[in-house]
Amino acid sequence: MNTKIIMVGAAGRMGGTICRLAAASENFDLVGMVDSKDRVSSLDRGICPVETDLAALLPQNPEAVVIDFTAPAVSLHSASVAAQYGNALVIGTTGLSEVQKEELQHIALTTPIFWSSNMSIGINVLVKILPVLTQALGEEYDIEMIELHHNRKKDSPSGTALTIGECLAGARGVKLEDVRCSGRNGIIGERPKGQIGIQAVRGGDVVGVHTVYFMGPGERIEVTHHAHSRENFARGALRAAAWMLGKKPGRLYGMADML
Repeated sequence: MNTKIIMVGAAGRMGGTICRLAAASENFDLVGMVDSKDRVSSLDRGICPVETDLAALLPQNPEAVVIDFTAPAVSLHSASVAAQYGNALVIGTTGLSEVQKEELQHIALTTPIFWSSNMSIGINVLVKILPVLTQALGEEYDIEMIELHHNRKKDSPSGTALTIGECLAGARGVKLEDVRCSGRNGIIGERPKGQIGIQAVRGGDVVGVHTVYFMGPGERIEVTHHAHSRENFARGALRAAAWMLGKKPGRLYGMADML
C-alpha cells in the first residue's frame, strides 16, 4: 500500500522537492499541499488538493502522513492539528527553541510525531561516530565546527550544526550551551579549554556543508559532510513518513529510531 503524503510548506524549497519526489514515486501518493495565503497561488492544483489550512485536508485523509518543513510556530500548529485528527507527522523544521521542543514532545504523547534537524542518513551516522572520535582523542584536542548554507537560511547556527555540537559536548560530559562559542571579536584572550566553536557562513546557493575540526598537538583531523542536493533530505523525509505508518504515540521519534 502506498504511503499518502500531505505536504505543509509545499511552496518552499524543501517542500517543493518532497512534493516532486512523492508525485513521481510508485510508493507514495501526494494527496494534499498546504502553504500560506501569499504563497499558495504558486502551487499546481492539478496535482492534488491545495489548501491554506491543514485541517481542511485531514478529514478526507485519515491515513495520510503529514510532512512539515516550515518554521517553528507553523510546525507546532501542524502538530496540534495532526493530533486533533490522529494523523502521523514528520517534521524537518530547524530553529526550535527548548520550550518549543518540549511542547512538541508533549503533543507526541497523543499522536505519532517524528522530528529531526537533519534527514540525511550520512549526518545521522556521523552523530553516532563523532562521540567515539571525541572520546578517543581526549580533551587535549580542541573542537571547532564551520557550517555553510545558502543566503536565504534564516536560523544560525544551523539545526544540524547544533545537533552535531550536542553530540560532541555530550561525549565530553557537558552541555553544549555551557561550552559553545559562535563568535569571536577583538582582544578575547586565549581559547578556553573545553570550548566548542560553531561558526556560520552564509552565501550563494550552498545546500549544506558541515566540517568538524579536531586540533591537537602536532596534528589536525577534519570530518566534513557535503549535502549535494536537497533531494538527500527529501528522500530521508519520505523514508521517515513511510516508517511512521502504524507507529503509536507516546514519545517523539527521530532518525536514531528509524535507523
